[in-house]
Amino acid sequence: MNATDPDSPALQRWLTGPRFAGLPMRGAEQPPPALSFEFFPPKTDALDLQLWACIERLAPLAPRFVSVTYGAGGTTQARTHATVARIARETRLAPAAHLTCVGATTGEVDDVARQYWDAGVRHIVALRGDPPPGSVYAPHPGGYAFAADLVAGLKRVAPFEISVAAYPETHPSALSAEGDLDNLKRKLDAGATRAITQFFFDTATYLRFLDRCLAAGITAPIVPGIMPVTNLAGLKRMSAMCGTAVPSWLEHLFDGAEADPEMRRMLALVVAAEQVRLLQANGVDEFHFYTLNRPDLTYAIAHLLGVRPAAAGGV
Repeated sequence: MNATDPDSPALQRWLTGPRFAGLPMRGAEQPPPALSFEFFPPKTDALDLQLWACIERLAPLAPRFVSVTYGAGGTTQARTHATVARIARETRLAPAAHLTCVGATTGEVDDVARQYWDAGVRHIVALRGDPPPGSVYAPHPGGYAFAADLVAGLKRVAPFEISVAAYPETHPSALSAEGDLDNLKRKLDAGATRAITQFFFDTATYLRFLDRCLAAGITAPIVPGIMPVTNLAGLKRMSAMCGTAVPSWLEHLFDGAEADPEMRRMLALVVAAEQVRLLQANGVDEFHFYTLNRPDLTYAIAHLLGVRPAAAGGV
């Protein structure tokens, strides 16, 4: 009996399984999605060169904005400000600075916001922020207590565009999923114009979250945060801190690839590409990429989504 025999158990199995249509491919006539990219501020001269190489590589894709993170407890405030100010000064990109409530009075936070405005920065990613490692978050006695308060305060300082965070799998410190959703609505009602999600890998969880947001009266865009994964151990550490589930299928996929960086890059590309294409097929037309200051995977995935370098792109 050979593999093409109609009585072959294998062929019978193949013929009785479910049939799945392929994901639709977007043609050149369809508008590509809007993209934004996140970077982190460099700690060394070598990392500074890596960051700017990343910015130069991704700038021709004409992102809606690029954001620069803020360390736990505000530990990278000076580096974040320097990086954001340089992007505003030396590139055609629209920078967005992360700003948190942690460890500062309202006056100090407002001063930082004014400095950003004076440097030409018009977009803030307003976050409650994480406390220093090993400690529990507590509002500063003279500061903004939570992100919704920060959003309202920033709107009093200047007419910033403001993005906030959303958690499809619920923030780790939230008392409930409903309470977390209420908090998101308060942030948007205070003046934020969009939410960017924590990274996730279960697309159905994100889509159900969109349903819940709309049912709660939220109509602002909830932009999916996408993180191409090349290091499973590092991903598990980050996921434990932010409450993101690492699916068993993802662990199985990377099993045995620990010593093969090129294989891990290929796996990362496949996982992220499938995720964004599935989201795109479900109507999502905006994505935020956590680049980790490494541009190549993000660039390739953007190409797959139909995003091409702008004619006048570049830094």
